[in-house]
This record gives sequence, structure tokens and C-alpha cells, in this order.
Amino acid sequence: MSRVCDICGKRPMTGNTVSHAKNHTRRVWRPNLLKIKTEMSGSTVTLKICARCLRSGKVVKKV
Repeated sequence: MSRVCDICGKRPMTGNTVSHAKNHTRRVWRPNLLKIKTEMSGSTVTLKICARCLRSGKVVKKV
């Protein structure tokens, strides 16, 4: 399962967790992905989209 938004292409980012003692440990920030059913060209489709795309109205949930 890929962790990529189907609308904007947002994907996991990597970096370091830095402790108070300046120790660096690798970590991953993952996008807040949701499985949403929506209607595209007359048919129901399940998309994995990030919460920001849903909130900004780029996709409308099917009721």
C-alpha cells in the first residue's frame, strides 16, 4: 500500500528527531491519508486522499 495522496501527491517525508542532547535519530512523517468514496464520471471510486485535500474541497464525499 503506497502512502501517497491521489489528488496532490503528498508522500512521506524523512528527517531527524533531535533530542535535547542533540542526538539525531532518523524518522518518518506520514501524511494523514483517508479512504474516501467519491463519484467520478458517474461511477463510485475509492480514493486515498490527505485530510487537507478533503478539507479544501478538492474532493466531495459521496453520501
